[in-house]
Amino acid sequence: MIKVVLVDDDSIIRQGLTTILESAAGIHVVAQLNDGTKVLEAARALQPDVVLMDIRMPHTDGLAATSALTSELSDAPAVIVLTTFGQDEYVRSALRAGAAGFLLKDSEPEELVRAIRTVHAGEAMLSPAVTRCLIESYTALPCPTETEQRALASLSRREREVLEAVADGLSNAEIAAVLTLSEPTVKTHVSRILAKLGAANRVRAALLAHNARLSRPPRVP
Repeated sequence: MIKVVLVDDDSIIRQGLTTILESAAGIHVVAQLNDGTKVLEAARALQPDVVLMDIRMPHTDGLAATSALTSELSDAPAVIVLTTFGQDEYVRSALRAGAAGFLLKDSEPEELVRAIRTVHAGEAMLSPAVTRCLIESYTALPCPTETEQRALASLSRREREVLEAVADGLSNAEIAAVLTLSEPTVKTHVSRILAKLGAANRVRAALLAHNARLSRPPRVP
């Protein structure tokens, strides 16, 4: 069972999301919160697998709450930022804060359920609109720092191949097929890559790969 915490200051949206998620097999909403100030405490007490996080909230916004989760918990839940705002500054800020996914609130219910299952499996989930937004903004991103360059240089040849595939948006199963590896082996490589790069999730690793021009241009959906 995938345990989910919803964080949104709109009670109608929280109830609607709960109805959608509770109707999906294997997903259970363990808490509904109306502000980011309560997220860290709830995560420690309930140990959710996934947090659906709004960005704009009255006291502690979703970006700050996401950053607190990923920086203060050793086993932080995967965070999907769910918002009505699609501007690239929100997307980049959410990913820098450690979010594993970013969806717009007008996403279809099936896409929301798929996103939860995807990030729970340790992969990244971005809506097509958000993916295009990120692709268009790659050239504006700063060059890797010296520390990041050393981390990238420490990757083995196979790890670089896996990272390039991750940066192209491939799932673990797709990477396994392309590189003729088993899926567990791909997962092991991804875990080692994240550790070497100090990346909170595969989205941040992918952005770093694009920044360093290690990967091929990503495919636009």
